[in-house]
Amino acid sequence: MKILQILPELNIGGVERGVCDLSKALVQKGHESYVISNGGELESSLIASGGKHIGMPIHIKRLKTLKLAEDLYKVIADINPDIVHVRSRMPAWVTYHALKRFKSNKPIHVSTFHGLYSFPIYSKVMARVDHVISISKTVEDYIKTTYKVSDNDITVIPRGCDLVEFNQEPLSQSWKDLWFEEFPQTLNKKILMLPARITKWKGVDDFIDLINLINDEGIHGIVVGPVSKSKQKYFNKLQSKVANLNLGSKITFCGSRSDIVNVYKLSDIVYNLSKTPEPFGRTTIEAASVGTKIMGWNHGGTMEILNELFPQGLVELGDKKALKNKTIELLSQEEMKPKANVFTSERMIDSTLEVYRSLLKQSS
Repeated sequence: MKILQILPELNIGGVERGVCDLSKALVQKGHESYVISNGGELESSLIASGGKHIGMPIHIKRLKTLKLAEDLYKVIADINPDIVHVRSRMPAWVTYHALKRFKSNKPIHVSTFHGLYSFPIYSKVMARVDHVISISKTVEDYIKTTYKVSDNDITVIPRGCDLVEFNQEPLSQSWKDLWFEEFPQTLNKKILMLPARITKWKGVDDFIDLINLINDEGIHGIVVGPVSKSKQKYFNKLQSKVANLNLGSKITFCGSRSDIVNVYKLSDIVYNLSKTPEPFGRTTIEAASVGTKIMGWNHGGTMEILNELFPQGLVELGDKKALKNKTIELLSQEEMKPKANVFTSERMIDSTLEVYRSLLKQSS
């Protein structure tokens, strides 16, 4: 097979890593892999693993970007791929107009819905394809309801994580020493972790309320995730809330961490408290993979993951008292662990390749 994936950029992120992982697997299995994007941090690793990259400023969310359709048509015609797989809305619009130019030998057109996209008029192009991939049942329901895609034209392929990276090997003493040197307030504490960028819908305020409700000197809450410039005002409000509740010694904002795997391992419970349904919930499967207990609200992709791996961690949306009680209960059960993670990169890649093969078989 000759596969062309199209996305905005190749910077660090779940979608981007998935593209690179699939590209690597394609090459390893004897296929040809092409990627079109504006480039980024992961471009060099994509090329090093055998993928071919074509740079194009397809990431700019403006009408003028549609003018790239003619250039994209020429690139696609030159590559002559079996499958064109788009993963974002602006590139999808350009691809849609590029593929309309084909009179013959038009490649099969596939999209992946990575989210519960707002603005349906703009997003409908993701459904104007030969086949749609959804990252969860939650997203599948949204696609069927909003865009009237039939069952035969959609496949659910959950996102996955690399079990080699998100492993259950013990933490090294040297890493722990460095962590406790940086965050001495977490030493000898039960650590409750919320991995989330600082934004209102991620439930950071609910996490603060949880720490306040538990009111135990033996626990410490950590929020691990970036603060963008546009969210600085909201971050300041969260810090004020922590101060007003006298929780300064019980909650730490750690920022982004490149050693997130180890932070998961150090934690006793990892939460997903997003107020709106998660399309999937990548941090939840990552934490489960390393063997840490996971908890979250009973909706969206988080519910799907918890039902599969650790139903003990499900709490009705917004029920903070139940969240507190369940947390205390799970902290007392030290040996309890999630089931072995079935949401793996290998499963995601194999399922995607099977969709490609099935579509090619149908078209032959």
